[in-house]
Amino acid sequence: MTSWPQDYSVAWTLAAETSRSGVGLHSGLEAAVELRPTEQPGFHMRLPEMEQPIRLRPDQARDSPLCTTLDLGPAKVATVEHLLAALAGCGLSHVEIMLNGHEVPLLDGSALGWVEAIAAAGLAPAATPRPTPPLLDQPLLRSRGSSVITATPADRFGVVGIIDFPQAAIGRQQFSLELTPQRFVEEIAPARTFGFREQVEQLRAAGLIQGGALDNALVCDGDQW
Repeated sequence: MTSWPQDYSVAWTLAAETSRSGVGLHSGLEAAVELRPTEQPGFHMRLPEMEQPIRLRPDQARDSPLCTTLDLGPAKVATVEHLLAALAGCGLSHVEIMLNGHEVPLLDGSALGWVEAIAAAGLAPAATPRPTPPLLDQPLLRSRGSSVITATPADRFGVVGIIDFPQAAIGRQQFSLELTPQRFVEEIAPARTFGFREQVEQLRAAGLIQGGALDNALVCDGDQW
C-alpha cells in the first residue's frame, strides 16, 4: 500500500517513470501519457510538436465545452482535469508530462487510474522546494450561469461541493472534507465523469464525446444510471 504525504507542505516528485494510455473523451483518439520525475518545480507538459516541455499555469486554461483545455502556444491539449487533479491531489509538486497527442486519455472517467499509475511509480522527495502557493487576504467569488465558486482565507485546505440537478438520480447533494493526499485518493479520485442520456446524440453530432462509452462515463437517465 502506498504511503501518501500527510499534507501539501513538502515537495515531491516521482520515484520512477510511469505511463498510461487510452482513448480521449471528445476526440475518440488513442493517446499515451508518460509521467517522469524532474527537479524543475511545477508540472511541465511536452506535446509532439514541442522541443521543450512547457510549465503549466492557470492562465493557460481556455473556455472549452465539457472539459478543461490548456493553450500551450504551439498547440492546445484537452481534458487535462483528471490527470492534473491526481498529480496535485496526491501531493506531487515536480512532474514532467509527455503526451503523444492533444487530448489526455479518459481512462475510466475518473482520476483513479492516474492515482494508480502514481502509486506504481512511488513518490520521492524533490531536490528543489515546492512552489509557494498564493495566499488569500480576502474572499474570492466567481460565477457563471447557475454555477458559483468561492475561496476564502483559512488556516487549512478545506473543500465544500454542492450540486443540485432536477434528475432524481442526482438531486441535491453536498460533500465537504479537509483535503489531504490520503483523503483525495480515497474520497475524490474515484469520482467519475457523468452525462445525461438525452444529450448524448446532440453532443456526438456536435463532434464531442466521440470516445465516450459506458466503461469511461456514467450516464444519467432521469431516476436511474
